[in-house]
This record gives sequence, structure tokens and C-alpha cells, in this order.
Amino acid sequence: MAERALDGKVAIVTGAASPIGLGREVALAFVKAGARVAMVDVDQAGLEARLAELRALAGPHCAAALVTDTSDPVAVDEAVRRTIADLGGLHIVVNNAGLHHSRLSDSRGLDVSFWEVSPATWSRVIAVNLSGPFFLARAAVGHLRAQKWGRIIGVTTSLDTMYRKGGAPYGPSKAAHEAFIATIAQDLEGSGVTANVLVPGGAANTNMIPAGAPFDRAKLIQPSVMQAPAVWLASAASDGLNGRRLIAFHWDERLPLKERLEKASAPAAWPQLGAQAVLP
Repeated sequence: MAERALDGKVAIVTGAASPIGLGREVALAFVKAGARVAMVDVDQAGLEARLAELRALAGPHCAAALVTDTSDPVAVDEAVRRTIADLGGLHIVVNNAGLHHSRLSDSRGLDVSFWEVSPATWSRVIAVNLSGPFFLARAAVGHLRAQKWGRIIGVTTSLDTMYRKGGAPYGPSKAAHEAFIATIAQDLEGSGVTANVLVPGGAANTNMIPAGAPFDRAKLIQPSVMQAPAVWLASAASDGLNGRRLIAFHWDERLPLKERLEKASAPAAWPQLGAQAVLP
């Protein structure tokens, strides 16, 4: 990971409050690389703990904490405004906030048949995992396009999880987020703003795995794998990379960049499957 690769840059990272989350790792990596970071979450206590952690690492001006529900477009607009005003700009958007249906109060568990999912659970997961990324990207894109440089990074999930039996609505919501990234990457082509996906590469040791799930957490992918590829994606080194999905587990900085990308990346949302529609 290049030293100070993000000097002068400002980032928003959503879903940053968890002490074992992907968002925490991305925020830590960004401040180590010289960025200032606005951390966004609904968990005020968790955000305050992460803010203290980042400021102990990189000084009192390296980060801000914004208690924001990303499913609320008005609150998201305000978070973008405050980031630009308080941290002096905005260059990088990381849509990491995610909600698994098993964490909601009316949940029937980790694996559920779709008819067991309540409309309230469905709507809340879609609101956080799909509408939230849209609201934040939309709120930020005018500023990013005006400065002719920016990064939108979407944290989705593995293909297996997107269509796994019993995995609705979490899996479908993440599939939709990835399709959204593939779509906006095309809209942004040539603007200096890019949109890409970053995923751990499999089951990660985060709160997305319920406490009682039958997994050995030591054998799960550890969230720190996100750090190096997130910094690279957010930096000028990734200029021109657009509409791609990077798998953090396969990101090997010992390899030359071309080999690294061949090993760890593919088109977002799998357009390599080819055009399927019959068009006039």
C-alpha cells in the first residue's frame, strides 16, 4: 500500500461504526494514507469510539462522525454538505453500510424462505443496501463531476451470496447494488469520476455473521483485507479503472499491477455473460 497515497483527499465511508466492520478498516486505511474521513452510521456510540480511534492514530482533524441514516435522502444530502464544509472537500464515496435481514427484530433467522420475510424487513434491507448507495452517490456526484475527479466505491457481496437459498432480501439487495455500480460507471465514463465494486471475497468476520452462527470466526476472511485495495481504488493510481469488481482476498501487492488486477478483478455485474436481450 503506497504511503500517503490519499494526501489531500476527503472521503465519506458509510457503515463505519462497528469495531469489527469493513467500514472501520477502510476508514483506518484512508487516514493512514493521508485522507480525512467522514464516518457515517446510525450507531452514535460506535461512531464516537471509531472517531477517537482514528484521531489517536492521525490527529484531531483527520476525521468526523456523522450520525446519519443513509436510507433518508434528506439526511444524506446534509451529510455530504457537512463533509464538504467541515473537512474541506469530497473526493471519495464508499457505500459500505449494509443490513442483513437476520439483524432485524422480526427476523426468522439467517436462512429464511422468502415467504417468511415480512414486508417491513424486505423494505428496510432494500432501503439501506440499495437506496442508500443511490442517495449518497446522487448527493455527491455533482461535486465530484464539477472537480473532474472522484471515486464511488460500492461494497456488495460474493455472487454465491446474491442468489443463495434462503438469502433474501440481503443477497438480492446486494446484487442490485452491484448492478447500480455497473450502470453508473457507464454514466460517468470520461468524467474523471469512476465507480467500482470492492468485496472481501467470501464470508467475513463482521457483524453480518450473527453471533450464534456455526462458523469458526478465525477461519473467516478478516476485515483488514479491505485496506490495501480500498486505498488503491481511492487513489490516483486507479485512474481509468471503471466498472470493475475487486476481490480483496485476492489482492496481492507483491504482484505487478497488471497481474494483480488479472487475479483480483473482473467486470462489475458480469457483463462478460454477453448481451441477452432481443432488441429491435
